[in-house]
Amino acid sequence: MSDNLLELDHVTMQFGGVTALDDVTFAIRRGEILGLIGPNGAGKTTCFNVMTGVYTATSGAVLFDGTSLAGFKRFQITKRGIARTFQNIRLFPDMTAIENVMVGADANHRTSVGGALLGLPRHHREEAEGRNTAMELLTFMGIADRAGDAARNLPYGYQRRLEIARALATKPQLLCLDEPAAGFTPAEKIELMELIRKIRDQGYTVLLIEHDMSLVMGVTDRIVVLDFGRVIATGTPNEVQDNPAVVAAYLGVPDDDA
Repeated sequence: MSDNLLELDHVTMQFGGVTALDDVTFAIRRGEILGLIGPNGAGKTTCFNVMTGVYTATSGAVLFDGTSLAGFKRFQITKRGIARTFQNIRLFPDMTAIENVMVGADANHRTSVGGALLGLPRHHREEAEGRNTAMELLTFMGIADRAGDAARNLPYGYQRRLEIARALATKPQLLCLDEPAAGFTPAEKIELMELIRKIRDQGYTVLLIEHDMSLVMGVTDRIVVLDFGRVIATGTPNEVQDNPAVVAAYLGVPDDDA
C-alpha cells in the first residue's frame, strides 16, 4: 500500500482561455493534515472541485488509493471515500441536525428506493444504524444537544460543525475542508484546531483550505502553496513560511525583493 492516499499528477484545469490549474502535482499522505493555501484566485477551490468530481481536469490525472478517478461521478467519488465541506455552508435548512447527518450516512446504504418504499427489513435496519451513527457524530462534534433543532436555527459555528459531521457520516478516508474557519471568532478557531486534530486521530486524512495562517500553521503537518494555479512551494509549516516565493505571493512583491 502506498503512503499516498491521493495524488494529483500534472493536473491542468482550463475554463475557455483561463488556466485555473497549471500542471499541478502533489500528494496527500495517509493520516496527515495537509494544508492547501494561496492568495485569492490561486486555484485552491478549483483543486478541490477537480478532486471531488465537480470538474473534470483538462489534462493530468487524479489518483485515489492508487485508482484514477477519471469518469467517476460525484456520488461515486463519495462512495470511494472522499468527503468535503464548502466555503458557503450547504445544509438542508428545514431538516433537523440529526436528519442532515443521516443524509450523509445514506451514501453507504444499500437499500433501493423500492425497498425503502416497501419498508423492507434492510431499510429499517439501515435507517436505525444511520440514526445511531448520526447521533455519535453529533456527540463527537459537541452539538448533540441540538440534534432535534432545524439546521437554520443553529448558531453559525454549530452549522459549520454540522456540515463536518455530515461529511464524516459518509465514512470517508479523506476529509476535505474548504475554509471551515470562515466567520469564526479567535476562540472558535482554537476549538476548530482541536477538532481537526481529533478527526485525524480517529484515523481520517484531512485536506484543509484555509485563509487563517495561524490556524494553518498550527494544525497542519505539511502545506502546499498555490499561486496563479501553480504549485510554488511544498513543505512543513516552518519551511513554507520562510520560503521567499511564498512571501512574495502573499505580499505581492518580486521574489528578489522578498
